[in-house]
Amino acid sequence: MSKTLETKSAKKRDTAKSAAAVSFSFDNVTLVKKLLATAPERAREVLIRRFGLGTSAAHETLEAIGDRSSITRERVRQIEAAGLDAIRASKVFKEARPAFEEFARYIHSMGVIVPEEELLASVGKDEKTRNRFRFLLVLDSSFYRERETNDFLSRWHIDAATAKNIHDALSRLYASLPDDEVIPEGELLGRFLDELKDVNDAYKNEEVMKRWLSLSKKIGSNPLAEWGRATAPAIRIKGIRDYAYLAIKRHGSPMHFGDVSKAIGTLFSKKAHVATTHNELIKDPRFVLVGRGLYALTEWGYKPGVVRDVIRETLEEKGPLKKEDIIKQVKTARFVKDNTILVNLNDPRYFKRMKDGRYTAA
Repeated sequence: MSKTLETKSAKKRDTAKSAAAVSFSFDNVTLVKKLLATAPERAREVLIRRFGLGTSAAHETLEAIGDRSSITRERVRQIEAAGLDAIRASKVFKEARPAFEEFARYIHSMGVIVPEEELLASVGKDEKTRNRFRFLLVLDSSFYRERETNDFLSRWHIDAATAKNIHDALSRLYASLPDDEVIPEGELLGRFLDELKDVNDAYKNEEVMKRWLSLSKKIGSNPLAEWGRATAPAIRIKGIRDYAYLAIKRHGSPMHFGDVSKAIGTLFSKKAHVATTHNELIKDPRFVLVGRGLYALTEWGYKPGVVRDVIRETLEEKGPLKKEDIIKQVKTARFVKDNTILVNLNDPRYFKRMKDGRYTAA
C-alpha cells in the first residue's frame, strides 16, 4: 500500500452513531432471550439488571442490586459470574456458535480492535440493542475487552497479538509527534503506516487506520483534518479563540476580525459575534494586530507592537536605512499606508535623519 494516502475531510468520532446499524443473519433479541433462559432464575435476574436487558436499558451497579436484595456487592458478583458460566455451559450457547462467529467476523472487518463506543453504536441504534450486543461480547471468550486507560479508550478485540502491535504503534506514533505543532492528515497516516510494520497489510486501509487512531486519547484531529498531540492548542479546541486560530490559519494570510467571525460560522457552524471574536483576538498572544482590524498569526513571524516599534526593530536589525527601504521593510510586517510609516519615521523623539539621508533610531 502506498504511504501517500488519499484523505477525505476530517470525520467526527461519533459518525458511527448516525450511521445505519449493521445487519446480522441472527435475531439478537431472540438469541439473548434464549441464552438468558438457561441461567438459574436468581442469576438471570441479576444479569438482566446488570446489562440492562429488561424493560429498562439502565445498567445497575453491584451495590444497587445488592441493596435491593439485601446481599453484599461481592455476593452479587458471584451470582453474576455463576449465571454467565451456566449460560456458557448450556446447549443453547453451543448452538449459538455461528452467531458469535458472525459477530467476530464483523469485528475482524472493522480492523480486529475497535473502540467500544463505536462498535456498539454500529450494531444498534438504540440503547437496548447495544446492551444485548454488549452481553454477547461478555459471554464469548472470542471477544476481549480492554479497559480505558490514560492512553487509550475502552476497546474490544479478537486478536491479542494484533491488538498489542497496534497499541505499540500508536505509542510510537505519539512519541514522534511535536508537542504543539500539527500535521496534515495524509502525513499523519503515512507516519502511522511506517509504525505498523508488524500488522497484516490486509488491515492497512484509511478507514481502519483512522479507527485505530481513534483508540488513542493522546492523538487527535481538528476540523481542518490536521492531526497532532491531543494537548496541542490547534487540536484542543475550547472556544472562539481556537476556532479563530484555525480560521486564520486556513486562510493563510491576515484577516479582518469581522471576516474571522464569518469564517468561524462558515467553516465550523459555530456562532461567533463580531465583538466577541475581536476581544478574543486581542487577548490571545497567538494573534498580532498588523493593520486596521487585521490580525495575523504570531507563528508566521509577526511580532506585537505599533508601527513605531516595527521601524525601531528594523533599524536595530539592519542598521541605518533610507526612507524607501524602511517603508518596504515595515510593509512586510504591517498592512499600513506609506504615509503612516513616514509620520512615525519623522518623529524626532524616536528617529533621526542622517546627513546621507538614511534614518537611525534617536
